[in-house]
Order: sequence, then C-alpha cells, then structure tokens
Amino acid sequence: MSNPYINVELRRLVANRTDYICEYCLVSEVNRSSGCQVDHIISVKHGGSTTADNLCYACIFCNLQKGSDLGSINWQTGELVRFFNPRRDFWGEHFQLNAAVIQPITDIGEVTARILDFNGDERILERQALIAAGQYPSASAIKRINK
Repeated sequence: MSNPYINVELRRLVANRTDYICEYCLVSEVNRSSGCQVDHIISVKHGGSTTADNLCYACIFCNLQKGSDLGSINWQTGELVRFFNPRRDFWGEHFQLNAAVIQPITDIGEVTARILDFNGDERILERQALIAAGQYPSASAIKRINK
C-alpha cells in the first residue's frame, strides 16, 4: 500500500500546476477562506499512489463530498460511472459553465457534479457573488474550460 503522506515539494507541485484553483469546481483558492487541499484522485485504500499523477488540488467542499469514492451510479441508466479525473480528463469535455451553474454534459460529468454537489444552492450563490466581483471564472479556470 502506498504511503498517503504528501510532502511539501509534491504539495507545491500540485498547487502550482493548477494555479491554485480547485480542479473540480474551478473556484480559486484565494476565494475560499478554507483554501484548497491536495487530494488523492484514487484513494490509497483503493490502491492509489501518492504521486503527482494521482493527486489533484481540490477545495474543501469538493474534497469532502468526494471522500474516497471513485464514482457513482448514473440514475438515468443504472450504470456505475467513474468520477472526473483531473489528470486524465479535460474539464470542458464533461462540464460547461452556464453563468454560475456547472452543467454536466457526460455521464462522468453528471455523477461528479451530483456527488460533489457542484450546484447546491449555497455553491451557486457563491459563484454568483464571485462572477459579480469579476473573480469567477479566473483566467486559469477559463483555460480548463476552453482548452
């Protein structure tokens, strides 16, 4: 089993490569009083490694909702679908930003948006306030949306 400890250099690499934004909801760390965390995309208990290829930057809200889950059931089809993987997937292929709403456009997007609660009332209100302040989406987020 991999050691779950993430050293300072690895934390810095993960944060820097994202320009300090959550790789799931694209909110900048500077807009979160709780900041962001380095997260195992595939948790150690499921065999995930503590390497740059298996780590992402996630805000506390996305990270707490995701937990150690790998995916969920698509309610339309009954199929088990994996979550969006920031190391393998392009955000703009699975989601689109419609004002403050993160709209899923694939099965992967649907289960990820639902489980990570992208469009809960408080999260939409937060993004609306950030949009009004000209802080969402950031230039770094736009790159992930339009790549």
